[in-house]
Amino acid sequence: MQPEHTAKTLFDKIWDAHVIETRADGSSLLFVDRHLVHDATSQAFDMIEDAGLTIRRPDLTLGTADHYASTGGPIDENHAERAAIVDRLAKRARQGDFTTYGIGDERQGIVHVIGPELGFTLPGTVLVCGDSHTASHGALGALAFGIGASEIAHVLATQTLWQRRPRQMRITVDGSLKRGVTAKDLVLQVIRQIGTAGGTGFAIEYAGSVVRDLSIEERLTVCNMSIEAGARFGMVEPDDVTFDYLEGRPMAPSGVQWHQALEAWRSLKSDVNAVFDKEITIDGSEIEPTVTWGTSPEQAVTISEAVPDPASEADPARREAMQAALSYMDLQPGTPVQEIAIDRVFIGSCTNSRIEDLRAAAAIAKGRKTQVPAIVVPGSGQVKAQAEAEGLDRIFTAAGFEWRQPGCSMCVAINGDIVPPGKRCASTSNRNFAGRQGVGARTHLVSPPMAAAAAITGRLTDIRTLDTAG
Repeated sequence: MQPEHTAKTLFDKIWDAHVIETRADGSSLLFVDRHLVHDATSQAFDMIEDAGLTIRRPDLTLGTADHYASTGGPIDENHAERAAIVDRLAKRARQGDFTTYGIGDERQGIVHVIGPELGFTLPGTVLVCGDSHTASHGALGALAFGIGASEIAHVLATQTLWQRRPRQMRITVDGSLKRGVTAKDLVLQVIRQIGTAGGTGFAIEYAGSVVRDLSIEERLTVCNMSIEAGARFGMVEPDDVTFDYLEGRPMAPSGVQWHQALEAWRSLKSDVNAVFDKEITIDGSEIEPTVTWGTSPEQAVTISEAVPDPASEADPARREAMQAALSYMDLQPGTPVQEIAIDRVFIGSCTNSRIEDLRAAAAIAKGRKTQVPAIVVPGSGQVKAQAEAEGLDRIFTAAGFEWRQPGCSMCVAINGDIVPPGKRCASTSNRNFAGRQGVGARTHLVSPPMAAAAAITGRLTDIRTLDTAG
């Protein structure tokens, strides 16, 4: 623990407030305020059951069915194994006396969508989940990170976790975003600049005028993809935008407790003279709509660029990786990105399935018709209901998009939603690894409006060339 008189970062303040004990090797035992579980967490429950242990704080545990949840309708008898996995979470919840939301519950959805929207995620808390994109919750000023099965079991049994303090990086994005540029484009450009290992061993705090101007849903998108830059933690200082978002949410404090919490949350900011191990500055006004061309999130270019040539890369390892990616993606160097034809479109995932994402995509889809199969998967039952109340579902279906039930869907491809082998998908998800969306699937990561534009034109398209009036 750092001396009390030294300037502290936002991360330091939350970490230090949760340290129970620090060992000689520097690792600290942290108290965990919030624990999210999902239908792929069964191994950890088996561990504590085999050890004869019980869930220590079921009131601090919240579950949802998402990874294996079918988004196209009920799981049929041909997929009984998936149904059993989903049902197992409900059984564990009954046994452990914690709350979980199963298929059909209006609160069910992707774990990183329901946490913030219910007010379960709060500033200043330590939040963990058995999913690598848990850094999403740092958008609300939480110290949130993904953990493995044995760590999940430790949290379930003790409500604590041993961790080593990471180094700290601040990424400052100043200026202002141009028309058509989204939070997804911002974070893809961050990853393009620092690389998929650039944040390894760091906790990232996002700062600057561009970040301050982002909505909470946009901040969630940025923090969500911190892990794609190698960082387990991504955070944004909580501010009035955060507090306005949280006020009145079902699990957020209310009444006197709300005002007490607000007073405490306002102190959660990095001190002016706090020192970061690494500082990166990006000019937000230079960011353009961005798309990945390869099999790593760092393999990205702007929509106005062409597929890069490995021959221009001096580093042998990077050159080899580029060549392998081009082979898998079946692309030729020098091909203008806007000439790449698309076979499928997926709008969803914990990165881009919230109401603002769907509104942005619907603005492009309105009055137009899709050229390729496209699905829209809301991030939660509440997002779905709000979108339907606003008529977004009718805009999508009129344009030829398929309107689905909440779930992880095609992002992870273990629930029946896959991209066929050899097909090319414009996806709002967070990973474009080989086979991520199905064996042989080729993924291009884009923002929601860019995905909608690809569905309408049948190719990767600069949304700035489309009239969003429809």
